[in-house]
Amino acid sequence: MKEIAVALGGGGAKGNSHIGVLRRLEAEGYRIAAIAGTSIGGLIAAFYAAGYSPVEIENIFSEVDQSKLYELGLHAQPGLLGLGRVSAWLDEMLGEKTFADTRIPCALTAADLNCNCEVTLSSGRLKDAVLASIAVPGIFPPYKTEGRHLVDGGVLNPVPVSLARSLAPKLPVIAVALSSPLVPTTHHLPMALPSVIPDSFIRRITRLNVAQAMNIFLQSVDMSNQAITELRLKIEPPDVLVRPAVSEIGLLDQVIVADIARLGEKATEAVLPDLERVMQNSKGLFNRLFGRKRK
Repeated sequence: MKEIAVALGGGGAKGNSHIGVLRRLEAEGYRIAAIAGTSIGGLIAAFYAAGYSPVEIENIFSEVDQSKLYELGLHAQPGLLGLGRVSAWLDEMLGEKTFADTRIPCALTAADLNCNCEVTLSSGRLKDAVLASIAVPGIFPPYKTEGRHLVDGGVLNPVPVSLARSLAPKLPVIAVALSSPLVPTTHHLPMALPSVIPDSFIRRITRLNVAQAMNIFLQSVDMSNQAITELRLKIEPPDVLVRPAVSEIGLLDQVIVADIARLGEKATEAVLPDLERVMQNSKGLFNRLFGRKRK
């Protein structure tokens, strides 16, 4: 059995590519023995650990009305968009399942505004951990629990390699980064408002500078995520890095889930030779350290 641990990075709508990564790894005979995730990666990690297959996750995500998922509710907390509908959806999909109910070890990351520190979420309800890990600051309200104000884990750790490694110390870690490598160039920033924002919200702000400001803020978040990702990957390199070609997708873009998932499969296919070499080296090292001595 070829066992691995997986770290799924954050990146909003780009994260649908994680589905394809998991599906292709399974198709190649790899058993994902532990999984960690940040933001959208945390959402998919929670679904996978809870027992949903990649095919089931793709079907579930495809059925979601993305244009209404982040609408503000009547009693929403401060934030440009809300997570009330997401919370209701998670109630339906995950219910009261906890980390103790998962089929494999699983953990998510968040950032605590009270201590300005990274937080590992590995106990309690999966739903609560997901809501904390996906709460992009400035867009969604912080998730309040036990006196903590938690926001998107990507603020400090966009690809939780070390967390995945802690869940399965003896296994190779396959990390999925949703940002492209940093390059010394300047790109024009388009000013189109992400289409996932509810129509009612767009109508209220389209003629205001807030519309352009929000779009610039989202792209700034994306750029910051890119820089932090590169730093963390240098400090905590995975055994194999998968990089789907999703850099042109915005954090809150409406997408065809199946199309983005295929990008994940394609990126995984490209690193299969590297993964096989890592597995062979890992097996050889394990045999040298723990195998029986020949007489």
